[in-house]
Amino acid sequence: MSNRRGILVVISSPSGAGKTTLARRLLSEFDDLEFSVSYTTRPPRSNEINGRDYVFVDDATFDDMVARGEFAEHAVVHGNRYGTSRAAVERALVAGRDVVFDVDGQGGRALHGQFPHDSLMVFILPPSLDALRERLKKRATDPPEVIARRLAKAIEELAYHREYQHRVINDDLERAYAQLRALYLVRKLGDAAPEDARAAVAALDEDAAYRHAEALIAAGAR
Repeated sequence: MSNRRGILVVISSPSGAGKTTLARRLLSEFDDLEFSVSYTTRPPRSNEINGRDYVFVDDATFDDMVARGEFAEHAVVHGNRYGTSRAAVERALVAGRDVVFDVDGQGGRALHGQFPHDSLMVFILPPSLDALRERLKKRATDPPEVIARRLAKAIEELAYHREYQHRVINDDLERAYAQLRALYLVRKLGDAAPEDARAAVAALDEDAAYRHAEALIAAGAR
């Protein structure tokens, strides 16, 4: 067992801003990273496998897990319920395993609230609301009414960025991934991180990213 405590890499964004794409890429590069498989009450999509993408349960099972305090966080998102196993998180931390979480803002808030010293909090931002709208439209599985609902929810979701340590603007996937990757490596390895990762983190303009997020919120309120 490792003496190093694990890291919770918490990646959040409004729907369509790219958190899942970036999280999957991080997982594909680093074999020792694990994906946190959430419990959900929503029906599986055609390409999803139970136990790999989500653990699919019914409402009664979910209710029982909530009552027993088995979730580190749980929330309702777009009418469906999602939750993260508390025991699985604690096992990973103690074993020194790093875990990636692809969660919404309220899930990230709950995880950070319970594991504040173990969490690397990264919020992914779209370049604009128009770009976000177009990304949502390209999702062939979502009908127009779902897109409209997701866009409205996305504008609300943006406010959670204020509770995150870092913000990454996903206007270019390669650049956004390089920034996410660098943040993870520097958090994990500190001064022993590769020079390019340390340079990328040093070059991050956190103030500009914060202002960008606030501008998106203001645009959504108009």
